[in-house]
Amino acid sequence: MKRLSMEEARIRISELEEENKKLREENERLRARNFGGRKKHNDAWMAAYNDFVIQFEDGKTISEIVSEGTISRRTAYRYLEYYKEMKGTNGG
Repeated sequence: MKRLSMEEARIRISELEEENKKLREENERLRARNFGGRKKHNDAWMAAYNDFVIQFEDGKTISEIVSEGTISRRTAYRYLEYYKEMKGTNGG
């Protein structure tokens, strides 16, 4: 390993500190980014979920609810799982 002079060491330390600063900024940028998608329990989510619950409790099947075209099948099953969790019947 090559030995550095004191001045070379100071320069290298300065370079590494600058690199660390850039990496910290990048890390913060990545942490703060929005991953998109609908967030649970915002107003739109709750409105769609409540519509699902009304239809489901009225006896409609998942297929019937989805066929109306307001939510996808995947969303309907997510709502169903959430509904079961809230009712305490998430055993199947």
